[in-house]
Amino acid sequence: MFREIQAKPSPGILMALLLVVAVIAGGYVFANGARGDSGFEVAIGLVILLFAFLCMPGLFTVAPNEGKVLTLFGNYKGTVKTPGLWFTNPFMSKKAVSLRIRNFETNKLKVNDARSNPVEIGAIVVWKVIDTAEAIFEVNDYVQYVAVQSESAVRALASSYPYDHHGDDAIALSTHPTEISKGLLEALHDRLATAGVEVIEARISHLAYSPEIAAAMLQRQQASAIVAARQTIVEGAVGMVEMALDALSSRQIVTLDDERKAAMVSNLLVVLCSDRSVHPVVNTGTLYS
Repeated sequence: MFREIQAKPSPGILMALLLVVAVIAGGYVFANGARGDSGFEVAIGLVILLFAFLCMPGLFTVAPNEGKVLTLFGNYKGTVKTPGLWFTNPFMSKKAVSLRIRNFETNKLKVNDARSNPVEIGAIVVWKVIDTAEAIFEVNDYVQYVAVQSESAVRALASSYPYDHHGDDAIALSTHPTEISKGLLEALHDRLATAGVEVIEARISHLAYSPEIAAAMLQRQQASAIVAARQTIVEGAVGMVEMALDALSSRQIVTLDDERKAAMVSNLLVVLCSDRSVHPVVNTGTLYS
């Protein structure tokens, strides 16, 4: 596997000045020889000019947050990351690699979750190149590689977890965003490490049931919410009935037998658990009639 090597080119400003001087000197010698019909001076001037023009491709610039990968006749010679004007062997090829942080958003993928429910999911991946040699030589196109592997990781992640936990404590896509993002980040790190890419952040940007089951799943969620609410109401009503009976007994306001207690409990539960206003019936007789 290729590993990044720091190249050490020569300062470009000094070489640029030397090349300018060489071009001026070569032009002067060539022109002087042409005026004096001196073939030797003409030849010397041409040699100087040819040498200067051959050396000019050796000048190159490196921008901030950029790396230039240097290769000579197919052999990797190193990477220059220091910004500025540099000079190296003019026969070296120089390929620019951006080291800036990039964003990539996957398409909305249709995947079956861990419970075989079709869901739509998308993610945002923040990444950058940290090893230019691996990015250039280990994969054919590192930008496309990041895109394909990101979508593959999102598909694998969505298939490993359910969309919703449905009452248990299992990790779910919709209820545990921190854990899901961490799992996606680890999966991308393993997949993209060989391409010289570091994943800075990965998070889910879109998550929904597929349209064909969205209505049914919405009804299921509504039913679960209603059941949970009713359970809370019943628990509260039972506690209030218990407090009412204890208060009547401790203050000795009235003594109720088991049958009257059962009737009172029934009436209080109806009043407290009803989802609409209750119309009371006033008993104008005795307690037992």
